[in-house]
Amino acid sequence: METKVKIKPPVWFWVVSALALVWNLLGVYAYLAEAFMTDEVRAALTEAQRQLYESRPAWVTAAFAIAVFAGALGCIALLLRKRWALSMLFLSLLGILAQQTYLFFLSNTFEVMGNEAMGMPIMIVVVGIALVLFARSAIRKKWLL
Repeated sequence: METKVKIKPPVWFWVVSALALVWNLLGVYAYLAEAFMTDEVRAALTEAQRQLYESRPAWVTAAFAIAVFAGALGCIALLLRKRWALSMLFLSLLGILAQQTYLFFLSNTFEVMGNEAMGMPIMIVVVGIALVLFARSAIRKKWLL
């Protein structure tokens, strides 16, 4: 019978994991705010912005939901020190990449929103990649089982 040895992670592991959960919960909030956008908020958008939202394919909305909900679950798994954090964070990254592919290459998002709107999508990709690498490292160091 093989026994699994769990090594206590350093304090910074908990800090990074907690901040990552907050980041992903902000993503969940952004998704829900968009999914339940009120008529008043929609009316405040420019015509081009409204068309951008209304013409977005369902698969992009699904990718957004997968990215944020899998990311939040992955971060909860990190805090629980569960190995499946990596699977959830990888699934989140796939959702991120699908969504950002649409934004950067298949839509006129940056024509409508301006080039300054590129910062957040780029940061989302970087954080998604970093979290997958973080979980892989935690597994190698036996912080997650």
